[in-house]
Amino acid sequence: MTGAHVVVTRQPPGAVVEMLGAVAAVWVFPENRAIPRAELLARAREADGLYCMLTDRIDTELLDAAGRLEAISQMAVGVDNIDLAACTARGIPVGYTPEVLTETTADTAFGLLITAARRFREGLEDVVEGRWGEWDPMALVGQDIAGSTLGIVGLGRIGQAIARRGAGFGMRMLYTKRSRDRRAEETLGVEYRTLPDLLAEADHVVVVTSFHAGTHHLIDRDALAAMKPTATLVNAARGPVVDTDALVEALAGGTIAAAGLDVTDPEPIPADHPLVALPNCFIVPHIGSATVRTRVQMAERAASNLVAALEGRRMPYCANREVYEAR
Repeated sequence: MTGAHVVVTRQPPGAVVEMLGAVAAVWVFPENRAIPRAELLARAREADGLYCMLTDRIDTELLDAAGRLEAISQMAVGVDNIDLAACTARGIPVGYTPEVLTETTADTAFGLLITAARRFREGLEDVVEGRWGEWDPMALVGQDIAGSTLGIVGLGRIGQAIARRGAGFGMRMLYTKRSRDRRAEETLGVEYRTLPDLLAEADHVVVVTSFHAGTHHLIDRDALAAMKPTATLVNAARGPVVDTDALVEALAGGTIAAAGLDVTDPEPIPADHPLVALPNCFIVPHIGSATVRTRVQMAERAASNLVAALEGRRMPYCANREVYEAR
């Protein structure tokens, strides 16, 4: 598109600006924070392409303001901050960045599992706060990972990568999703269960399902009550998949033993939130894909999506592919 203008809502890593600059004039929000809403709306009015982040709300208000907008590309695999239906209705393709963060996110989920199940947070706090005393045979005893039963909620790319890691620990692996994946059962050795059966049977539950209306508060009070009192819950999906209030009650009351969270609801979670104070809850600030290589790959894939759209080609990775079928 000759004379195109692209708005980038936050300074991206890698060669993004150079890639976009080859096909358009590029404006990048210069501060190291999420772009203010008013600034985003104002800049969007002149944009032919929008390169955005998970922190940006792309809704009908913005789309109505951005009358020239031809394409959107987000540096993330999730797009729950974007009104896909509204974009599709306007003929606007939305790019995203699947695949590149699979292994990194699976590493994070497994790290959270080990950290929470083995009570590493409590151990670190004892060292830092001077409570490490003489050896006690039952001090800070946690739960085994090797040889235990792992329940995976959602068996997409990340879920399968977690299963491969579980196999290395000799774990028995269960999974649940909307439809059975018999190929994965054969290649990964995972066993299908309904969600209630998985929760009741697993020693550890890792949630990596996609977030949509049907998975909002999928892990609620009833789900937590179905888990073993010695169980660990890991959420590496989206915060609202787990009912936060119910999780606080379950951890404080001994319904489950521990939790490891890369995502929360709300996010970011306030420092004075009761979940943060619980010693059996280990929280990191949404760093599932936070390695240098992965973030650069995500950034440049998002740029490739936007370049393709501005050049009149199909986006290689489009979250609303039906937009092309309607043309």
